[in-house]
Amino acid sequence: MRLDGMDRSNNVEDRRGRKAPLLASGGGGIIVIIVVLLLKVFNAPPAVQNMAGPLVQVLENQAGQGAGAESGPGIEDEAKDFISKILRSTEKVWSQQFREHVQGGGYSEPKLVIFSGTDRSGCGVAQAEMGPFYCPADEMIYIDPEFFDELARRHKAPGDFAQAYVIAHEVAHHVQNLTGMNQPVQQARQSGDETQENEMSVRLELQADYLAGVWAHHAQKNYSLLDEGDIEEGIKAANQIGDDTLQMEAQGYVVPERYTHGTSKQRAFWFRKGFTTGDFNACDQLFRLPYGRL
Repeated sequence: MRLDGMDRSNNVEDRRGRKAPLLASGGGGIIVIIVVLLLKVFNAPPAVQNMAGPLVQVLENQAGQGAGAESGPGIEDEAKDFISKILRSTEKVWSQQFREHVQGGGYSEPKLVIFSGTDRSGCGVAQAEMGPFYCPADEMIYIDPEFFDELARRHKAPGDFAQAYVIAHEVAHHVQNLTGMNQPVQQARQSGDETQENEMSVRLELQADYLAGVWAHHAQKNYSLLDEGDIEEGIKAANQIGDDTLQMEAQGYVVPERYTHGTSKQRAFWFRKGFTTGDFNACDQLFRLPYGRL
C-alpha cells in the first residue's frame, strides 16, 4: 500500500503499557466483592445473595469505564502508524459517502483502541484470542496488533492490505451501527431463534465485507493507496477466515447451521463486489436476497 502521503487519525488510543485500575471509584468496589463472598460462604438466603448481584455489575461497569479512561504510554511502532493511517483513510471515505448518500449526512468517527493481551470494552472483556472486533455499546474498535501476525502465520494471509481489510471490516460495522443496518440482527437475537440469528449474522458480516470493498474502491479512486496485488491480498484474507475454512481447521468438518460470518467463497465474493462497484447504496441487497443465494 502507498501510505507515505496519508496522515494519521486522531481517534487511535494506544492502551499498551497501561495499568488498569484495580478498584472501582472510591475503593468501594473491593468492599462489595468481600461482602458478596461472605454471603456465599455463610450460606445467606438466595434472595439476599441476589440483591448483591447488581452491585457487582455496577463494579464491573465502573472498572471498565476506568480502564477505558486511563490511557497508558502506548508504543510508537510500525503497527500503530499503519493502523492510524488506515483508520484515517476510512474516515475520509466514509465522511464523503455519508455526505453523498446518508440522510443527515454526518459521519461520526469511531475510536480505535490498540491493546495487548486483554482490555475492557463496553461489550465486556477484550481478549487477543477474540481477534479484532467492534463494540456498538461504546462505538469503539479493539485490535491487538499481534492478530496481524496470526493472520499471516496461522491463516496464511500475509500482506499490508490483508491487515487493512480487517480494519476496514470493523469500521464497516460502525457504519452499519450508525445507519441502523444492524437492526435486523438485533431483532433476530431478541426472537430467540438461533437459526434465524445465525443467518442474520451472516448477512451482517457479508455486508461488512462488501462495505470494506466499497472503502477500498474509493480509497484507490481518491487517494491511490493501493499497489498491484493488494486486492488479491484482501480477497485471500476474506477467503481464509470464512466459517467453513475455520471450522474445518478446528474440527475437521463443517456445520453450516452454525455459520455466523459466511463461507470463504461468500466473504471473498462480497468483498470483491464492493470493490468493483464502489456502490454504497447497494449494500442493503444482502438483506433482500434469499439466504441460499448469498
